[in-house]
Amino acid sequence: MTMTTKKNKSWIAGLLTAVAASLCCITPVLAFLGGASGLASSFSWMDPYRPYLICLTIAIFAFAWYKKLKPQKQVDCDCEADNKKSFWQSKSFLAIVTIIAGLLIAFPYYAKIFYSKPQETKVIIVDKANIATVQLNISGMDCEGCTAHINGELSKVNGVIEANTSYKNGNAIVKFDNSKTSADTIANSINSIGYKVTSSTIIDNK
Repeated sequence: MTMTTKKNKSWIAGLLTAVAASLCCITPVLAFLGGASGLASSFSWMDPYRPYLICLTIAIFAFAWYKKLKPQKQVDCDCEADNKKSFWQSKSFLAIVTIIAGLLIAFPYYAKIFYSKPQETKVIIVDKANIATVQLNISGMDCEGCTAHINGELSKVNGVIEANTSYKNGNAIVKFDNSKTSADTIANSINSIGYKVTSSTIIDNK
């Protein structure tokens, strides 16, 4: 195996671990953009391993840069062709791949920009007696981008007045007009895009 092949394997491995580190959040975006929202939480099981994958990615790229910046020993041989480095072996290419890996790792922090903004709530007259609030506990959320995804979907449900989803708390608190929709309908809308409502509790507004 040549030195070039070894170096290529280093950045390839680093890029793959970077993708794996954010796959749990990349998948919902790809599913949303591709119209296959039911796949949104397919890789949510990987979320607990994300810190380890990030550390592995950093270690791989640190090693790759160490090998790239380490002074090379001069060897006298008839291998001038091998000494001519291509772009794929250059520091510039490694820098580009490192930046891509960094963007992949940081993906969960800006994933929400790919989701459509919640529709603006129309000004409607609602009988206070019909206003209800439900707390829905949700599994399958991986990052803040998932909250934007769920809030955007809930804004499409007729009768939903306000929706606040929290990745940190793993739930959504939804205020709605119970003459137009129900807690079950709201839960089903969340389930339809790949997440899972594990329980729901009606909150007394009084």
